[in-house]
Amino acid sequence: MTFTAETAVFNPSPAFGLLLDVDGPIASPMSRTVAIASISRDLATMANRGIPVIFNTGRSDDFIAQQVIPPLRSSGLLSAAPVFTVSEKGAVWAEVTPWSLGDVHIDQELKLPAALAADVRELVAQRFAGLMFFDETKRAMISVEQSVDVENSEYLEAQKEFDAAIPGLLEKHRLESVRIDPTIISTDIEHQRVGKDLGAERALALLEARGITAESWFTMGDSRTDYAMATWLYQQGLAVSHVDVRPADGIPETPYAVLTSSTGAIHDEAGAEFLTRWASGSVSTGAGRCT
Repeated sequence: MTFTAETAVFNPSPAFGLLLDVDGPIASPMSRTVAIASISRDLATMANRGIPVIFNTGRSDDFIAQQVIPPLRSSGLLSAAPVFTVSEKGAVWAEVTPWSLGDVHIDQELKLPAALAADVRELVAQRFAGLMFFDETKRAMISVEQSVDVENSEYLEAQKEFDAAIPGLLEKHRLESVRIDPTIISTDIEHQRVGKDLGAERALALLEARGITAESWFTMGDSRTDYAMATWLYQQGLAVSHVDVRPADGIPETPYAVLTSSTGAIHDEAGAEFLTRWASGSVSTGAGRCT
């Protein structure tokens, strides 16, 4: 699709907004790219209609710029479409345009010390090189990630040893308000105030500044921590349904609807199913499985 300079529709009260984790539902956890073409196509289609699309992710703004924006641009994302990234679980945020990110904002109070980052970088280099890498793109948190050419089972074994070494470094730097958050492909070392709930709060503030209030919300993620964004929206009195693209980990009891794939798809394949339905106008906020 050829990009044009047209401006997206401005809708101050869209029927719904999307608050999306990136790893899993949007980007493949295997390739770490937006590997399914319909995902960027459907996101661009909805954003161009004025439906807010916010990436609420632990990923860096650089990851969004390098891996998410190019396919959105190729799919025809228009100027002024309401697309934002809230990266590093609420610590970093920016507007997403077809060409690049807008001004990148960092909450300096949530930024971990450079000295701690240096020690973690050295730990990876000395004991885990080849199995994982230090993410140099993070601005506030500290992250290491499984090397793409390493088997996940091999990484997960090494991850246990890596995670066990971090409390000693936190003690060395006299840091108490820091959390260690492992995922299936990474470990984040982060300020305890960050999280998908903070990301949701940032997202609504960004839309409010644009004069947009969605009538309801769909959130989507692949881990139990992703439920926090739906829970926060629900606590604000907003209608919300959460899509779990990796429900095998267990679906918690929630006061809002939890949706899963009717085909058994997981990760980005499940994410693609829901995005295509929503882009085509098949929207339901009822509880249970997607049908």
